[in-house]
Amino acid sequence: MKKILLLIVTALAAIALAACGGNEATNAEASKVIKIGVNGADGAQWPILKEKLAAEGIEIELIEFSDYTLPNNALAQGDVDLNAFQHISFLASYVKESGNDLVPIGSTIFAPLGLYSEKIKDINEIKEGDKIAIPDDPTNQARALRLLESAGFIKLADDFGLFGDPTKITENRLKLDIIPMVAQQTPHVLPDVAAAVINNGIAGQAGLSPGEDPIYRELAEDDSVFPYVNIIAARAEDIDNATYKKIIELYHSEEIEKVITEDTNGGSKLVILTDEQLKTTFEDLKNQK
Repeated sequence: MKKILLLIVTALAAIALAACGGNEATNAEASKVIKIGVNGADGAQWPILKEKLAAEGIEIELIEFSDYTLPNNALAQGDVDLNAFQHISFLASYVKESGNDLVPIGSTIFAPLGLYSEKIKDINEIKEGDKIAIPDDPTNQARALRLLESAGFIKLADDFGLFGDPTKITENRLKLDIIPMVAQQTPHVLPDVAAAVINNGIAGQAGLSPGEDPIYRELAEDDSVFPYVNIIAARAEDIDNATYKKIIELYHSEEIEKVITEDTNGGSKLVILTDEQLKTTFEDLKNQK
C-alpha cells in the first residue's frame, strides 16, 4: 500500500511540475517582446500603442533603421518580428525582387507624397530647366513621376504602370531636369533644386511639416491610393498570429487615428483596409510587370 501511495504521490508531483512547466512556457510566450522595424520611431502614435498593448500583456520594441531596404531584410531573416515603414506597393516590389515571403497583415496610414521647395511658394513659379529631385527606389520614383504628371509638368506613357521610370516620360514641356536620388537625401538637396518630391515620413524627420509645407501633394480620394497605403508586414508564416492581429486591432483605434491627424497637422490619416483589400491589392501589385 505504501508503494502504491508513493507512486501516486510521485505521479501527482510529476503532473504538477509538468503543469508548472507548461505555465512557464505560456508565460514566456506571452511575455515575448515583439520587435517592430521602423524608419523613424518618433511618431506620436507609438507611445499610445505601446500603452494600449501593455494593458493586453503585449510588449513591443521599435527597432529603427536608416534606409528603406534593411527593415524588410531584417524581417525576412527573423531579426525583427514585424515592420511598419512602407506602403503596399513598396512591399510588393521588394518581394518580387528578393523572393522573400513577406505579406501585409494590416493597414496603418496614408502619407501623401509632397513637393517641397525652399525657393518658391507655388508650383506655377517653376520655370523651364528647373531641377526637381525625386526618390529613386522603384515604387516611390514612379509615384513621384505620377505626382509631377498630376501637377501638369510632364506626361507619362500609357504603359507606365506602377513601376515606371523617367524613360517613360513622353512630354516634358518645361524641360525639367528630374533627378532621382536616395529618398533620404531629397530634403538635403532643397537648397540646390527648385523643388523636391519628399516622402511624408522623411519630410517629418527633416523638420518639415507634411501637413503645411508642401507646395503640391497627393490627395487621398478613392481606392486608387490603396497601393500607397502604409502597412504592417510580417513573414507569411505569421499571417494568422493572434498577437500580431491584436497589434493591428489596437492600431486601428480612434485614439490612434486622432493622434496621427494631430501629430502630422493633417498630413497623414489612418486608413483601415480589410484583409481582402490588403490581399487583393498586394497580389495585383506583385503580378504587375
